Amino acid sequence: MFRSILYSLIVAALLASGARALAQAPAPPPEAGAEAPGQAVLGPEASAQGAQPPLTFRVEANFVEVDAFVSDAMGNPVTDLRATDVQLFEDGKPQKVSAFAQVNIPVARAEQPLFSPSAIEPDVQTNAGMDGRIYLFVVDDLHIAPLGAFRVKEALHRFFERNFGANDLAAVVFTSGRGADGQDFTNSPRLLLAAVDKLIGRKLRSPTLERLDEYNRLQTAGVRRAGDPVNDPLGMERGRDARNTMQSLQKLSDFMAGVHGRRKAMVLLSEGIDYDIYNLFDNSAGSDIIDATRNAVAAATRGNVSIYAIDPRGLTTPGAELIETSGVVTGEPNLGLGIQSSQDELRLSQDSLRSLADETGGFAITNQNDFNGAFDRLVRDNSTYYVIGYYATNDKRDGKFRKIEVRLTRPGLTVRARRGYVAPRGRAAAPPRATNDPLEDALRTAVESPLAMIGVPMRLFAAPYKGTPPNAAVTLAVELGIGGLTFTQQNGTYNDKVTLVVRVIDSDAKVRVNEKTSLDLTLMPETFARAQARGFGVTTAVNLPPGRYQLRVSAADAAGNAGTVVDELEVPDFYKPPLAMSGLTLASASGDRTPTARAKDDPVGTLLMRPPTTRREFTRDDQLTLFAEVYENQSNLPPHKVDIATEVRADGGRVVFSNSEERSSTELEGSPPARAGKAKSGGGYGYTVQIPLKDFAPGLYVVHVQGKSLAGKGDAGVGRDIQIRVR
Repeated sequence: MFRSILYSLIVAALLASGARALAQAPAPPPEAGAEAPGQAVLGPEASAQGAQPPLTFRVEANFVEVDAFVSDAMGNPVTDLRATDVQLFEDGKPQKVSAFAQVNIPVARAEQPLFSPSAIEPDVQTNAGMDGRIYLFVVDDLHIAPLGAFRVKEALHRFFERNFGANDLAAVVFTSGRGADGQDFTNSPRLLLAAVDKLIGRKLRSPTLERLDEYNRLQTAGVRRAGDPVNDPLGMERGRDARNTMQSLQKLSDFMAGVHGRRKAMVLLSEGIDYDIYNLFDNSAGSDIIDATRNAVAAATRGNVSIYAIDPRGLTTPGAELIETSGVVTGEPNLGLGIQSSQDELRLSQDSLRSLADETGGFAITNQNDFNGAFDRLVRDNSTYYVIGYYATNDKRDGKFRKIEVRLTRPGLTVRARRGYVAPRGRAAAPPRATNDPLEDALRTAVESPLAMIGVPMRLFAAPYKGTPPNAAVTLAVELGIGGLTFTQQNGTYNDKVTLVVRVIDSDAKVRVNEKTSLDLTLMPETFARAQARGFGVTTAVNLPPGRYQLRVSAADAAGNAGTVVDELEVPDFYKPPLAMSGLTLASASGDRTPTARAKDDPVGTLLMRPPTTRREFTRDDQLTLFAEVYENQSNLPPHKVDIATEVRADGGRVVFSNSEERSSTELEGSPPARAGKAKSGGGYGYTVQIPLKDFAPGLYVVHVQGKSLAGKGDAGVGRDIQIRVR
């Protein structure tokens, strides 16, 4: 949806200037089932097995990061290089390698029940385990033909279904500026594909075809003399679109500059710029487009962003588009209205893609139909690589290009990295004013971070319920890993101050909720031990109208530790459909051992007599409590029943637990506002069920809740799923 990207561009100057000297790296994930002190918080269900954490690199004015992909003669990644095997040169002068790390990220797969055709989307978000690849898909709809849009959709569907890992993050952005149609960074293939499916190709018709039509019009009207030029009637719009695309690439590269220690892949889906930038006599915008292209490359190289350009036209026959016209102009060859001009257009558009990729260390896929191979190569490029850092000996801010060359002392290897970068110009931007308060400084960084921050491990659960019309009341549960906090001991207690910020951003990048809660934690030794083993919970709530939102929860403590977790929240309209269901909230008997603070009354916690849990992995001696609401909005129906049922299925599809209740519509007549097993005024039924786990074998399970009105035949009803694991 591009909400936080739009919002973060406001503070991009802070991010790009290195507002924080040190990027934080997470501790290794605990072993399955571990609840050892200092580790418990976000155990195995949140981490991608085998993935390496983001690297910790110092960010300073003259520090330069270079991502390098090294391959052998067969094109396979080389994974055993040492720092002594690498030589770095800037403008021909040797540079000292100050940081060197090899990154090898596996493609994690989401757990999927055998009986389900697709993975069950998690209802709890975490900032742990998101240490995979980062993809920013820039869909250049300004330079994708309407028919080409189908090929782009098909290709990206294959990518997200075959190549996208459960530990990866991706965003989808359109160069036409349709922010509400894009998708901010998420690891949900469903949300990403929903954005992709909104693509509409907006590329203008070929300049050659437009000029041919203009030539024929002028000839027919008898107003053209031999030798007169024939200009592109859409030239002004074509130049505008080219500038917009390049300016988008520049802004997005500036945005991504705030991410350090990780390879950043900008995947450009485009048919290339179709404006002849070399014909400055007839095309007045050529110099502006050249400048915009240079600025885009400069921003990408400064931000260490690799551009991977993919031409969705595939294998293309030069001049094929001339089939649309009745003929070509042969009597005036200087006009360039024929096969050659069409070939030149194709070459220029593909060259524009190649130059962006070559200058930034990526690659371009043009004139090829093997998109699967291209995506496999993209994943390989961003899974196994080296991050090399050095302090540039030339620290002048003169805006000049600095050539980077990475050489290897071992023969027979090939290295691909960005060719250089453009030095910043002018005086360095002043860093954000420090408040001399580590908590406030860390909290500001966490709130403004372009991606989730993992300094404090966090889990977030959000479930919408029917609220005051037209709003929904959204219950929130946050769990903090106190291994990421710094407690001090005093008078036999453990003390820390934690501030929590809940921020909700709508589809127009407007901040709808911005609530700050301060918690003075004074924990007795026994409570502190439980918090070490299970984390510390905070419950709260927000009221929102129907719509799509980005929910960001940030936390920081007095020592300057900070974290952010992000969720894509869809708030349904509970007042319009004939039948609707709220979110599903889980509580557990073991959850009572998690110390929890209530920042604000939520719609569910007081009714369940225990806080919602963010855990989705439980032991067999536990018992779950599930709460949901089903809403009826039809009037003038005869008295009838509503069936609400729960099924728990094991990995293979066997039903291991079931519960069903029939509720009468007469309960809704004049009943007071209530939940927890009673009818809710306004057309709702509260539903609570206890699920003991003592007879569940260890493994994966899906909890399915279904609501169905029995007022008429053929009602499919409404349902929701939660995936859990029993160990």
